[in-house]
Order: sequence, then structure tokens, then C-alpha cells
Amino acid sequence: MTYGYIRVSTDKQTVENQRFEIQEFCNKNQLKVDSWIEETISGSVEPSRRELGTLLSLVKKDDLIICSELSRLGRSLFMIMSILNLLMEKGARVWTIKDNYRLGDDIQSKVLAFAFGLSAEIERNLISQRTKEALERKKSEGIKLGRPLGAQNQRSKLDGAELAVSLMLLAGTNINKIAKLYGTHRSTVKRFIIKRNLNNQENLEKVKKMS
Repeated sequence: MTYGYIRVSTDKQTVENQRFEIQEFCNKNQLKVDSWIEETISGSVEPSRRELGTLLSLVKKDDLIICSELSRLGRSLFMIMSILNLLMEKGARVWTIKDNYRLGDDIQSKVLAFAFGLSAEIERNLISQRTKEALERKKSEGIKLGRPLGAQNQRSKLDGAELAVSLMLLAGTNINKIAKLYGTHRSTVKRFIIKRNLNNQENLEKVKKMS
């Protein structure tokens, strides 16, 4: 079963552009969309409250979901990686057109699935940690606590993601794709890889044994 998934955030946007992209992609690759899922809703809304949630419960092994880009699945890194990890655990495939991801049942996808799941866990822990730190700091400063505003700090978005990035490098994921997944610039990823010596043979061999 092949599904075409389309999401726009507001009524002012049209689903037709994404539908056209997917249809053109299918024509070039001799594929046929069996079912279209279209919705107008913010990507920050949990999948369970979207049509995407229904799709995630329906997909089976070897089913294929095609969308224009990964950002159509969700707004945050944690949400996107959780969705991809779930789909790959079910043996479903996810193909994107603009990002050119081909996630399926091969060894590269399995390594990436592990990286996605790990990265999602890291992201969730970092969010929790940053929130607690912000609350404690405000409390110590005598500031009345309300909704955390998420003040900026010197931490990198990639802090704590050494293993996940190493796994992606091992799977052949290029720097541009890693940067897009983490919502940062490719130069930041390059500096992070060099600073942490993630791309040397010794590190990659160690990570390979772990996966």
C-alpha cells in the first residue's frame, strides 16, 4: 500500500503544490498512490490528534509513505524522529522528495532507526534538563515563575548527540541531512564532528560494534 501524506499549516496554504510534487515523483518512479491523506493543521500538534495518527496506526510492513519533506511529519526533531522510529519498527518505508530520504528495511535504515530513536531520547532529556535549569535559575533570581520562556544559552543543539551523529555518519548520511534533522547549519555539524573526532576510524569502529 502506498500513501501520499500532505500537510499544510493554515487555510491560506494549498495542498495542491505538495500533491503535484508527489504525483510527479510517482510518475517518474512508476509508483501509484493508493490513498491520499491531507490535513490542514500545525505540525506542532501531536500525531494522535491529527490524521497522521490514523495513518500511523494503519500502516503495515512494506507499506510506503511519500511526503514532500520530513517537516510535513512534525515541527520538532523529537516528534519527527519518534514518528520515523515507529514506522521503521513496523517495517514501513518513508520516502521524502525534497530531502531525498529513502528509509526502509535495509541495513542503513536500521542503523538510522537506532540513531533516530536515540536522538529523540536525547532531545527529550535535553528539553527536560533545560526546563529544570531555567526554572531553578529564575527561582534563585527571585523571579516569579510562570510559563518558561526558553532563554538562549551557550549549549549546542548537538550536545549529547555524539553517538547519534556517529551512527548517521556510519550509515552514510551526509552533513546537510544531519544539519536539517537537528535544525542547525551544516558548518555547525562539521565543527561538531571535527571537535568530537566523530569521523575518525577508531570512533566509527567502536560505534559499529555497538549497533
